[in-house]
Amino acid sequence: MSHYQHLTIYEREEIHVLIEQHLSIRKIAKILKRHPSTISREIKKNQTGHSYSPSRAQRNYERNQKNSGRKRLLENSKLKALVHTLFLERQWSPEEISARLKHEKYAIQLSFSTIYRAIYRGVFDPLDIKPGNRGAKRKLRHKGKTRRTINHKETRGKIKISHSIHERPLEANRRLEVGHWEADTVVGKTGKACLITLTDRKSRFLLMKKIDKKRAANVKIGVLSMLKELPCHKRKTVTPDRGKEFAHHQEIADSLGNITFYFADPHSPWQRGTNENTNGLLREYVPKNTDITPYTETSIAILASKLNHRPKKCLNWKTPYEVFFDEVLHLI
Repeated sequence: MSHYQHLTIYEREEIHVLIEQHLSIRKIAKILKRHPSTISREIKKNQTGHSYSPSRAQRNYERNQKNSGRKRLLENSKLKALVHTLFLERQWSPEEISARLKHEKYAIQLSFSTIYRAIYRGVFDPLDIKPGNRGAKRKLRHKGKTRRTINHKETRGKIKISHSIHERPLEANRRLEVGHWEADTVVGKTGKACLITLTDRKSRFLLMKKIDKKRAANVKIGVLSMLKELPCHKRKTVTPDRGKEFAHHQEIADSLGNITFYFADPHSPWQRGTNENTNGLLREYVPKNTDITPYTETSIAILASKLNHRPKKCLNWKTPYEVFFDEVLHLI
């Protein structure tokens, strides 16, 4: 591997000064600790008449650097237009585009990573894109959201957890009894009201409450108000994610006396699948970016009731309400 380093603007200025002092190329090379041929080429390329200009030499160097290197494949206008159509108009994924180009033996082959890089560089964004607009990235299946590698370490604020999900009792893991809850928040418009959801692992019964802001103090009050209404034998464990909104979990546990929090692993939503699935059903009624502020306690109770009185295959077509309260209803 070459260890050659290009001349810097400071070296070019030094060359100019030494030329003015009528020093030879070998003498200049020795002072700058460069090979004489390097100095000779530099002067010949950037000399006008008998004058060497360091500023002109630097501009030439920067222009050549900009134009050097391999040309990007998507600078081909025909290929760019084709990928633009397949991706934005036909909703093909980068992998589908790449594979089909190969299948049809297209004149220029593209890897799906090349297409992804172009999308993230903004190659397919409109010219009048507004600040904050994600552009063409929003057309990707995962909406251009940042993805983490399996070894990614979270560097943002962390909360102190009391117990890991791997310590959770067998009764909770196997859904043997009611009283083992999974917790999360459902956000509306950023910075406004949100919902706290608690889902019982065995019955899939949902408790839900609106809070003004997604803050730890608000979440604590909301969770306490919901769990305090339950008898002790129906509030045994809670499994939330590691979001900072659950930072006051120990205060909730101390207040209730007989409940323990077990935290899921980072970036492992499947460990709280019951709650995640329930929140997905809830999104049918409360789509993303909905302002939850106008929702009343009554309207929220109606939404929870709809989900709690919906038969589930995993419950042998019983409803969460029937399993949680051990009752039989006539719904039809």
